[in-house]
Order: sequence, then structure tokens, then C-alpha cells
Amino acid sequence: MKKIAIIGECMIELNGEPFGNMWQTYGGDTLNTATYLARVSNPQDIGVHYITAMGADKLSQQMIQHWQQDQIHTDSVLIDPNRQAGLYLIQLDKFGERTFLYWRSESAARYLLQHPDYPQVQDKLAEMDMIYLSGISLAILPDADRYALIEQLKQLAAQGVKITFDSNYRPKLWESAAKTQEIYTALYPLVHLALVTFDDEQALWGDNDPAQSVQRLRELGVKNIVLKQGKEGALFCDEQGNQQNVATTPVTNVVDTTSAGDAFNAGFLNGYLRDKLPQQCCQQGNQVAGIVIQHKGAIIDKNATAHLIDQFN
Repeated sequence: MKKIAIIGECMIELNGEPFGNMWQTYGGDTLNTATYLARVSNPQDIGVHYITAMGADKLSQQMIQHWQQDQIHTDSVLIDPNRQAGLYLIQLDKFGERTFLYWRSESAARYLLQHPDYPQVQDKLAEMDMIYLSGISLAILPDADRYALIEQLKQLAAQGVKITFDSNYRPKLWESAAKTQEIYTALYPLVHLALVTFDDEQALWGDNDPAQSVQRLRELGVKNIVLKQGKEGALFCDEQGNQQNVATTPVTNVVDTTSAGDAFNAGFLNGYLRDKLPQQCCQQGNQVAGIVIQHKGAIIDKNATAHLIDQFN
């Protein structure tokens, strides 16, 4: 069995129109990926472990129970009796594109590394085949904790644990673009697999084309690169610099693009952890994302992707 630890934050999600029809669920970029990865994987082959901190309140506990129902391992979810989960509101336009409002500055996940039981989580991380985190995983942490986590990942990478990173750049979560670049530059030499989106690379680094993004990441020491380009598909570049473009099938019924990239990552990682060819991994990512964007919310009904278990495994 391959074991992957996914580090991040899950929040309460409010979705709909303010002062109109609205429903409550949960989500967060890394939790979305963990959920879809667990749903499309055979639990005997891939063990998905979520690493975060949550509150002791009833709502937090109910969210954890939902993760367990998706066969996500939650033994490294720490409980903070003094804080709760963050909250975000999604508003959609007529094209399915979304805008977000967040209330997360004092969420339990922000203080994950300061939790008294976090050293036990560190021990668990050393048992993993892969550790996955995102730019948001780093953005929400106090600056000293960002560097502490990177130092821990450096030690784990030296022990053979593969570090996977989705840059997922959200400017409002960072002090400045310069600080984001500083943190990412410190992390990238440790990264075995980068799953990045070209729109984010343009926003953060000012890249003019995908080739520039790939070249910069290779120069920073990233071994394997997946550059997601939405309806244009994905570009994969391996350690030797070999590149491959993988097209995607256009989706005409786009309802909500909220977790498209997170869903792609889940499908890709299912293939990658099973040693499938890069083209197959990208195709799996496109399949999962293509289904998810036809439904509302970050986490859709599990029946929508149930058929992929037999296809992927």
C-alpha cells in the first residue's frame, strides 16, 4: 500500500446567493483533493491521511465523520479546544466562475504546528510515501511556522518521502507577492512533483507562456512538473526534461469550477501513486475534474465519481 499525507485546512462552506438560497457544506483545496483521491482509489492500494487541526465543536466533529465515511484516515487530525474551523462563502456568476469571501484568520488549522500533539504528527509523516501540500497550506500559517514546516519537509525528503506541491496562489492570504515567492523558492528544491496552474504562475511570477513556467520550476529544482491549463489540458515535464502535452475533453455543461484543479490533482495522484504513465495520470485528472465541474460545491455527491474506481484501479 502507498500512503499519502495531505496537509491543509478544511472550512465550512456556504454556497449560493447572500440573503437568498444558500446551503452549508465543507471544503478546502487540500481536503477536496483528499476526498476525491480517496473516492477514486482502492483503500487497500492507497491510504489517504489528512493532516490538519479542527475544533472540538459539534460542526467540526461532524465534518471529520464525513471524511471518515470517505475512507480518509483522520488519526492525525488534531483537536484544538480553543478554536474552530474557518468559514468561506462562494458566489457564482452565470458562467460557473466563482468569487470567495473568507473568515479564517483564527482557524484551528492556522495553529497546527503549535498544537501540543503536533510532534506525534511529525512521526506519522515519516511513515508516508508521499506528502502533499498547497500554497494555501503554507499561506494560512504564521511565517515562522512556514519555515518550520519547510525544514521538516527537507528532512523527510532526505529520508525518501516524496514531496508534492500545488502552488495554488491566493494573493489575499499572503502579506505580499514577494513573500510568496520567497516561501515557494525555499520549498521548490524539495519538491518531487509540482502540480501548478498556469494562471497562478502568470499572477505570481509574470510568466508569458507555459514554457517559461516549466523552465523556472526546473531551475528551482523541481523534479517532475504538471502545468494545468484548464480547457487546454495539461503539460507534463519529467526529471530529464521530456515534455508531453495531454489534451482534455471539453465540458459544455459547466456549473461550478470551484474545485476543478483539486479534482484534477486527485485523479492524477491516483495514477502517479500506482506508477501509471504521465499521460494516463493526466487523463485521469481530466476525468475527475470534468465530472466535478458539472455539479455545485467543492465536494459533490460521491455517486457521481463512483464508476471511476473500477476504471482507475
